[in-house]
Amino acid sequence: MPNARRRSLIAASTAHAVHDGLTDLIYVLLPIWQAQFAISYAMIGLLRAAYSGVMASFQLLASRLARRWGRERLLIGGTALAGVAYLIAGQAGGLTTLLVALMLGGLGASTQHPLASSLVTDAHEAGGGVKEALAQYNFAGDIGKTLIPGAVGLLLVVVSWQTSVTMIGVLGLAAAMLLWWLIPSTPPAHVQHAAKATTGKGSVSGLRALLATGTLDSTVRMGFLTFLPFLLKSKGAGTAGIGIALSLLFVGGAFGKLFCGYLGARIGMMKTVWVTESMTSVLVALAVWLPLTGVMAMLPLLGLALNGTSSVLYGVVPELAAPGKREQAFAWFYTGTIGAGALSPVVFGKLGM
Repeated sequence: MPNARRRSLIAASTAHAVHDGLTDLIYVLLPIWQAQFAISYAMIGLLRAAYSGVMASFQLLASRLARRWGRERLLIGGTALAGVAYLIAGQAGGLTTLLVALMLGGLGASTQHPLASSLVTDAHEAGGGVKEALAQYNFAGDIGKTLIPGAVGLLLVVVSWQTSVTMIGVLGLAAAMLLWWLIPSTPPAHVQHAAKATTGKGSVSGLRALLATGTLDSTVRMGFLTFLPFLLKSKGAGTAGIGIALSLLFVGGAFGKLFCGYLGARIGMMKTVWVTESMTSVLVALAVWLPLTGVMAMLPLLGLALNGTSSVLYGVVPELAAPGKREQAFAWFYTGTIGAGALSPVVFGKLGM
């Protein structure tokens, strides 16, 4: 049992790290694609939305297909598809191919959040520590956000963006093979009897309130992250500098998810959310006005506040899920939050025209 719990957490964390790294790598690539294809800010928002929008739209379908085809098989296949999408993007000679590749990447990524989250929850429910395990899972996601965009930012100094993107595609395929080996072939016996959750009207209304909070949080986070590279560029940062800046932000975000996940389990969701959202508001405003050096110095703290809220909210989802519908609850939550994040860059792009 402990070995199955550990393997499940490692597998889910690996999937989260790779998928989140592939997703947030787009932030590094957007300024390059803007110069390469001479596109507007609105089109930049559309490219970002193509990936995250498809990812959000198909999460509910992924949770349903998992019942028919198997959660593990679908998670492995989705990871492989995300890798193939980056292989296609690396060969893109125009916007159409790039757009198709990003949509395929979003389709592959749609499997990760609901399936990996439920994998962690089911594996840890009998022994306790679900919130702490989800905090570790979320921490791994931000480690991927730190390492993959940062590594590509450095690679871009010596190789073309096409070569860098192709290498990331190979990484996605390798991750799929690793998941095939890591995920336990048979789930723990208690999983069949899982579904420890509140029921009735209170559970539904609580999940709706949680979704509304997560949606607002995601709108601010994704809108800010999409145009942060351009804000840094306007302050004098180069390609490598933008990659390093995003790495600093995501390092702070990684520790924010881990720390706030544990903090939320100790002092409660509401108090933790009030702290993180207040810090986010102040620090985002400062990022606009501070010079480049000041922005770089505060990015880890901004990342902690920006991403800390989400970890607290994720940990509450299993408590509000109806019996036997944990994957659907995670899918609904991620659909709402990622969908809001997909639309916000388009809206902010229009405002920035």
